[in-house]
Amino acid sequence: MKNEVPIAIAFFTGMLMVASLFVPHPVIATPASVVRQWAIIITAFAYVLGVANIARISLHAVSKRQKDWQYKAALVASLIIMASIGIGFGIESGGTFDWAYLNMYVPMQATMFSLLAFYIASAAYRAFRARSPEATFLLVTAAIVMLGRVPVGEKIWSGLPSFTEWIMEVPNMAAKRGIMIGAALGAISTGLKMILGLERSYLGGD
Repeated sequence: MKNEVPIAIAFFTGMLMVASLFVPHPVIATPASVVRQWAIIITAFAYVLGVANIARISLHAVSKRQKDWQYKAALVASLIIMASIGIGFGIESGGTFDWAYLNMYVPMQATMFSLLAFYIASAAYRAFRARSPEATFLLVTAAIVMLGRVPVGEKIWSGLPSFTEWIMEVPNMAAKRGIMIGAALGAISTGLKMILGLERSYLGGD
């Protein structure tokens, strides 16, 4: 019964949510709305459990002086400070919490993304080697797009920015939409497998 009951709940809940997208009748729409509210509440509890789990693991690493325990100590300290500010002073715009977020978190986030740019440049250098016709095509296209995004590209050819926009909006968008369609079909397939009980990894099994 420990497997059958969760599978039955997943089946009826999933079918209810799918039916609510196609049948706008109150008999289906009302319970579907209630289920969505339950999902929001469960998600809130999941956030609390996630924060508690991160704090537990980090404090254990700090107490045992494991590798990079200093960073975990900074994580716990930041978590406590921001939570205390939010609970004590509120999170209204222009308040103490908002000031700490804009003047501490946002600059650190920008620093992290700026460091990530160097890794992206390194990966691009390795990927853009013309070892095959496909890699050569990728290299030429990337060079055109990069030149079209900077002022020197317009100096080379006045129509280069427009050609770059065409590359981004037509061939690139077509490939992007193909990837998105494939991802959506994969998500639908996984959802159907969970609803029908074919996918049981959420139960803790294989």
